[in-house]
Amino acid sequence: MSQIFLAPGTYIQGPDSISSIGKYVSDLGNKPLILGGKTAWSVCSDAISKSFDEKGIVFHQEIFGGECCDDEIKRLTDICQGSELDVVIAIGGGKSIDTGKVIAHEINIPIIVVPTTAATDAPCSREAVIYTADGVFEKEIVLKRNPDCVLVDSKIIANAPPVFLVSGMGDALATYWEADTCLRSNKPNVLNGAFPPTLSAMALARLCYDTLLEHGVSAKISNDLKAVTPSLEAVIEANTLLSGLGFESGGCAAAHSVNNGFTVLSESSKTYHGQKVAFGTIVQLVLEGRPSKDLYEVLDFCLAVGLPVCMADLHIYSPDRETIKKVAEVATAPEETIHATWFPVTSEMVADAIWAADSIAKNYMKQKKSNEC
Repeated sequence: MSQIFLAPGTYIQGPDSISSIGKYVSDLGNKPLILGGKTAWSVCSDAISKSFDEKGIVFHQEIFGGECCDDEIKRLTDICQGSELDVVIAIGGGKSIDTGKVIAHEINIPIIVVPTTAATDAPCSREAVIYTADGVFEKEIVLKRNPDCVLVDSKIIANAPPVFLVSGMGDALATYWEADTCLRSNKPNVLNGAFPPTLSAMALARLCYDTLLEHGVSAKISNDLKAVTPSLEAVIEANTLLSGLGFESGGCAAAHSVNNGFTVLSESSKTYHGQKVAFGTIVQLVLEGRPSKDLYEVLDFCLAVGLPVCMADLHIYSPDRETIKKVAEVATAPEETIHATWFPVTSEMVADAIWAADSIAKNYMKQKKSNEC
C-alpha cells in the first residue's frame, strides 16, 4: 500500500516578491511565455518588465481567453512551440493558471505560477480542471509534475477585490473535510492513485482549516483595507499552499463533486469556484452524517466571512426537483471524487443532501437572527 506526497518545487510568498521573478525565470529558461488576463497583467507588468530587464530576459506575452478549454490550450501550445519558448509564466486566477500548467505539460517545459488572487488552491497543484468553451465542467486531468515555482506577492493579493480571498477560503474550507473522508475510507486517492493520505498531508489539511477559523475574519478585514497583515499572510498561505498540498496529497471527496454538479446550471456562473465548494462542503457534512457541532462550526465560519450557505447564495432561486436531480447526477458520475466516501453514494442521496443542507442553513440563519433580536 503506497502513499505519496506532492508539492511544487519552490514556493515564495511575501510583499513585493514579484520583483524577484527574473531570478527564478533565469534558473529555468531564457524565452518565457507570459499568460494572463488583462487585469492580471496590468497589476504585474511593471514589476515583471523591470525584473526581466535587469536579467536581460525577452518574453512573449499572450492574453488569456477566459476559459481553460481545449481550444485555448491548443492555441497557446501552438504559439509556444512555434516560437520555441522554453518556460511558461501563468499569472492570474485558477483558469489561467490551469491553462498554463497544461501547456507546460504538453510540451514538457517548466512553469512558474504567479497568482494575482488567493481565490483557489490551483497554483501548487499538478491537477488541472478542463471546462467547455461555455464554462461547464468537463474533466480533471493529472499532469506530470507540480509547478516548478509558485510566486505569491501578498501586496498584489491585498489589492485584489476581497471576494477572491473569501472564495479562496471556501475552496480551502473543504480541504480538511475531504482529506478526512479519504483517510476514513482508505480508498485510493483519485488524484494520484495512492492511499491513504500521508501524515503530513493530514497535518497540513488540519492546519489549513484551523488557520481559516483563526484568521479568516481578520484577513478579510485586512483585504478590505488593502493592508498586508499577519492574518492576511496566514490566509493567503492557507488558501494557496496549505490547501494545495492538503487536497492533492490528502484527496478530494464530495465538496468538489457537488461544485462540479452545480456548474451545469447557468445561474452558478455568477459565483466563483470556491463559493460553490463552500456550499459543497456543507452538503458533504450532511451527506456523511457528520456531528452537528462540526456542521454548525462550518456554517458559522461561512456566515462570518460571507461564503454561501444555501442555494439562494449561489443565485439558484426556487429550483425544482428535476434541476437538483441533474446536479446530483453530474456530481456522482463514475469518475467523480465523491466516491472516495466510505459508503456507496448515489445521485438520490446527493440530491437529498443538497435539499437538506439548504434547509438546515436557512433555518440556522433564521434562528441566529431571532436570537439577535
